[in-house]
Amino acid sequence: MPKVSNEHRERRRRQISEGARRAFARWGYEGATVPRLEEATGLSRGAIFSYYPSKLDLFVALAEEGQERLLRIWLDEGFEGVLRDAASNPEWLSMNLDVPRMLRDDEELRARWQKFNPALQAELTTSFVERQARGELRGDLDIETLGNFHGAILDGLAVHIAAGFPVDVEGTLELLRSAVAPK
Repeated sequence: MPKVSNEHRERRRRQISEGARRAFARWGYEGATVPRLEEATGLSRGAIFSYYPSKLDLFVALAEEGQERLLRIWLDEGFEGVLRDAASNPEWLSMNLDVPRMLRDDEELRARWQKFNPALQAELTTSFVERQARGELRGDLDIETLGNFHGAILDGLAVHIAAGFPVDVEGTLELLRSAVAPK
């Protein structure tokens, strides 16, 4: 078998990721059959699965990549940046609509999910602690509750945006700011 360069492997991996993301966004995890993944990526199943052992592994890799992307935006631009990005990238959201159902039904996947991007998760928690210490966030609620509230808002907006409904990002942000502002 001929050797391929790292650059070639990385291009191929991106090709698979981009095509698979489109397929999962359009048809969901179950509907993104192997033939649909082949069509979306322009590659054979052998090529796809030489990079990912299974469809689930491909989906999980994309979900982890999406979570990392979201956490980086959150750390760099704040929650405001996350909402603005979500409103302009419904494909990223649509691809992840299956994740909550899958996490509910699959304990192994839930365990994997909770271990995604631990350094970024810790950095985000630290940023919440620092914001609370500076008086930018309510002090009467613990950090976990504040984080879960932000996550619930984002999850709800993700469903709304992915369904194609318009979102008043600025109005939503104003409501969120007032809900988490110190009393």
